[in-house]
Amino acid sequence: MQDHSFTSQEVVLFLAKLHRQIRGKVLVIWDGAKIHQGQPIKDYLGAGAAQWLQLEKLPAYAPDLNPDEGIWNYLKRVELANTCSQNLKELYLRVQDAARRLRRKPEVIVGCLAQAGLSI
Repeated sequence: MQDHSFTSQEVVLFLAKLHRQIRGKVLVIWDGAKIHQGQPIKDYLGAGAAQWLQLEKLPAYAPDLNPDEGIWNYLKRVELANTCSQNLKELYLRVQDAARRLRRKPEVIVGCLAQAGLSI
């Protein structure tokens, strides 16, 4: 989490970190946000990332196909329901705690994947 919108260059940094942690081919499914279409992404793919990285774009408006939407919905409506934060730092800590709790509930994560038509 961060207190500003991501840039294409920050997405490249994330993808590079992902590549350091996961060897082999990686499939990333993302939406059509402008940051996913920027020149830094194209340059990164052209510099060799396309050999290990496959990018697939979701349809223009398809929250029902995006398991991430189910995860955020669960976090907002269950783990963070009826909470109020005084500032961004407190909100950050609450979201981190909620995500930690969610990691101990794989059935919820699998359910979000299933609802999006995916399986593991």
